[in-house]
Amino acid sequence: MGLFDSIKNFKNRLEKVESTVYSGTLSLKEVYERNAKLEAEISIRTRELDRANRQMLTLQHIWDMMNSSKPLSSVLNAIVNSLQGELGYLYSFIVKQKSDNDGEYLQIVASSRADLDEKFKKFFNCDISDYRMNFPHFEELKNAISNNEIYQSVELTKLICGFIPALDENNVKAFIDDAKMKSYILVPLKSKQTHFGSMLVFSSRETISDSELNFLNLFAKQIELAITIADLFQAVKEQAITDGMTGLYNRRYFEEFIKKEAVRAVRQKQKFTVIGLDLDHLKMINDKYGHNYGDIAIKAIAEVLKCNARSIDIAARMGGEEFNIILPGVDSKGGYIAAERIRKAIEAVELERIGHITASLGVATYLEHSDDVDELLEITDQAMYESKRNGRNQVTIAKPAYETSWQEVAINAFVDILTKHRIPVDDKTSKMLTDKLQEMNINNEKLYQVADALVSTYNPEHQAGGVKQKVDIATLLAKRFDLSKEAIDRLKIAVLLYDIGNTMLPKDLLNKKEPLTQEDRLSIKQHPVIAAREILNPISNIVDVIPIIEKHHENWDGRGYPRQLSGSEIPIESQIILIVDSYFALLEKRPYRDAKSKDEAIKLIEQDINQKWNEKLAREFITIIRSEML
Repeated sequence: MGLFDSIKNFKNRLEKVESTVYSGTLSLKEVYERNAKLEAEISIRTRELDRANRQMLTLQHIWDMMNSSKPLSSVLNAIVNSLQGELGYLYSFIVKQKSDNDGEYLQIVASSRADLDEKFKKFFNCDISDYRMNFPHFEELKNAISNNEIYQSVELTKLICGFIPALDENNVKAFIDDAKMKSYILVPLKSKQTHFGSMLVFSSRETISDSELNFLNLFAKQIELAITIADLFQAVKEQAITDGMTGLYNRRYFEEFIKKEAVRAVRQKQKFTVIGLDLDHLKMINDKYGHNYGDIAIKAIAEVLKCNARSIDIAARMGGEEFNIILPGVDSKGGYIAAERIRKAIEAVELERIGHITASLGVATYLEHSDDVDELLEITDQAMYESKRNGRNQVTIAKPAYETSWQEVAINAFVDILTKHRIPVDDKTSKMLTDKLQEMNINNEKLYQVADALVSTYNPEHQAGGVKQKVDIATLLAKRFDLSKEAIDRLKIAVLLYDIGNTMLPKDLLNKKEPLTQEDRLSIKQHPVIAAREILNPISNIVDVIPIIEKHHENWDGRGYPRQLSGSEIPIESQIILIVDSYFALLEKRPYRDAKSKDEAIKLIEQDINQKWNEKLAREFITIIRSEML
């Protein structure tokens, strides 16, 4: 092989090596590029997965809300905070359209971050709530809401100035820059197929991706369901604490609230005042124009109370034409001023056919007139009734508790009965009940507890609190018949004591399942006489109560006992006790029958009209009971 052949062979081998190296370089480059592409795709997929996880977590929070029975406000706050927390939006709000006497306006009902309020105050020297907000009236937003479509825009200045036209545009731009907002997203919200409000989301990005838009659409559908459920839950809750006719709070809520307010008042050493109010001449309105017009008058009173109440005041319909208002932090002087304002506002109302209406009001202050809630309500009621007795359409401030005292008479009567062993109660029980009575000089709660305890000695089915219910309903009924304060006080004492004669009857007779014999019936018919003559007659300060108790089993048609009195021969107080006692007896289980429902008891009361009781009394009683059942 010659030199040239050797060089040629070397050249060929060199070219092969170069080709191999070049080919390898290309392969390495391709691998690198493929790896880089895969890494980029993995990074994108990881971000998408992270976003999907956060979206799922947000939806999970909403689902949890739907199963929690939480109030609407909690659900709305959870919604806006979920958007901010999991999806990284800067701020989110829910706004809802409201209306008042000045027209429609927007109110923020949920907000995700307090620091935006601070930024707003920094630029505008006031809170955002100081402004009356309007909905921006430009077509894009209107169309989005009417079509229930999500809308996104970078025109933040236009949006904010649309909400609050009074703001300076340059300040608005500076505020937007400081908050680092680049765009907003509006999400219309529905509840029960109607527009509920709008969610506004502020983002640090100018654009919205398709996947983000898809999520927000899904999110909107879920939160609409959550809002609907929470709205229904709140409606049910409100029905439980509000009066169906007037929209005010009901008696149950009022009684719960005033107990809490009393605890707060003692802790903070701050008085509160109760105003008691009674619509004048409701019976005359009902008789002359019909019950529908009576309801119109009651609703008119409620509207006056709503218009004249502060946000912290509690106005409640207690039943029939009676209302109570709690004024936290207000003494009797301020309470009187507030009551006069309410009285004048009611007097200024003019209703179709009825004309002007009026009301009688009483005012009493906790820690001033009394430091016991039941007693406070009692003397408020007495002051209100004093206004009615003195000519109606006026305000009366209550007398301090120590100046009024049917309770003290009742307490002393119970102490006398127990300490002198006028009834067969063992020494231990007698001492326990006496001590309870003497813990405070005048305390309705202790008084009712003792009365309940004595009834339970011969009636195991008696429910705690039953005596107080009887007193309350008997009092309402007495007012329907315009009884004087003194007569009502006697009636209250009689309700506490009328059944005490049963303690003298053999227990096997009271618990007998078999039909009563003639002898049994004669024994039972003696219990009002026993109560009146043997137990109560020796107690001098209740002499005027004894005739009421002695005649509380006389029937309207003359077939009652013990003296077969009839009609007007029977004191109205005795008639009231009979119907109240009969109704509550029907609600209790007896050895010979099951307890009746309230509706069943009312039907039985109706069946005895003009036999056990006259029709007028029965109708008024049934009206009160049905009101208490709401």
